[in-house]
Amino acid sequence: MLRYALLLAPSANRVYADAAGRLARAELTVFAGSGVLDVAPFDAAVERIGGVEYLTFSIPAPGPGVRDLAHLANLSAAYALFERVGDDLLRPVPLHPLARYDSDLVTIPKYAGKTNEQFTRLLLNVTLLASASAPRMLDGPVVVLDPLCGRGTTLNQALMYGYDGIGVEHDGKDVDAYAAFLRTWLRRKRLKHTAETVPVRRDRRLVARRFEAVVAPSRDEHRTGATQRVTVLHTDTTRAREVLRPRCADVIVTDAPYGVAHGSRTDTGLSRSPLDLLTAAVPVWRELLRPGGALGLSWNTRVAPRAAAEAALADAGLRVVDGPGWRDLAHRVDQAIERDVLVAVANDDSGSARLTPCGDLEPSAENG
Repeated sequence: MLRYALLLAPSANRVYADAAGRLARAELTVFAGSGVLDVAPFDAAVERIGGVEYLTFSIPAPGPGVRDLAHLANLSAAYALFERVGDDLLRPVPLHPLARYDSDLVTIPKYAGKTNEQFTRLLLNVTLLASASAPRMLDGPVVVLDPLCGRGTTLNQALMYGYDGIGVEHDGKDVDAYAAFLRTWLRRKRLKHTAETVPVRRDRRLVARRFEAVVAPSRDEHRTGATQRVTVLHTDTTRAREVLRPRCADVIVTDAPYGVAHGSRTDTGLSRSPLDLLTAAVPVWRELLRPGGALGLSWNTRVAPRAAAEAALADAGLRVVDGPGWRDLAHRVDQAIERDVLVAVANDDSGSARLTPCGDLEPSAENG
């Protein structure tokens, strides 16, 4: 048996930092039970070593292989990994997380209501690990959909991992802000790309605006088919099926409005109940998931009890994932928000179903 200590990354959010060790332990437990690791860690605990908080765990000898280390490098709070030698020494173990671009892709955007970057990564990780795409975590291809994408924190994390992203957002100012940021960032990084915003019409009626950026692989990119695409649609999330083909996403990841500082929009207008939004939107989102896909949701339990959120997912034909680690992801955001995580899976009931490309529109839709 070999012992390890994972140094947790610092967090700019002090409240989140207080929960980081416990959340890292839960996330590691999900990794261990996902089947992507050849040798699963055990005996995970949060310990202080030299006055600093670490996530410690054990792995059977001869220890993790290269691919297992590559997976563990993507833990949302991972900063540095050490093998424990005796009682006093820590031997560094190199980590190489998925990071196709510079980290400022996710850290530069600052705006009110932005979801913590570490938590966004955690939510994406556990959702992906629950899905049929888990074996492709390191290599892709994976299509990530955020149906309440705001200014694109989840989409940028998907790009960092080398995945394609689709976003849906009803606030046109947020869509424009994201498009402006990504265009500027791609130019400053001198990445070969195309980017455009076009109207989307159906039966000659405007149903959405679409921003799409296509990023070409760099010269030293060795993976085949490494071109990436991010698509953001300016429309109501409950109308997403008007502009997206069914079964276009491997995973859906979203941080629902908290119903405190801002509301959530449905066909009936502005609502301060995230549960109203989920009831209306989850059946639509379910149609966008490929067989074996997973939906990962975070929300404020003070305005929507966990049982009610679980029921909204189950009523749409999704199976809520349970087991070690899955019920240990709740944490405080501020005095009015207690955030929890639910992940649910779409049964693989149609393995022969045609899988559709990222961002494809319905056949009857027209690009203006």
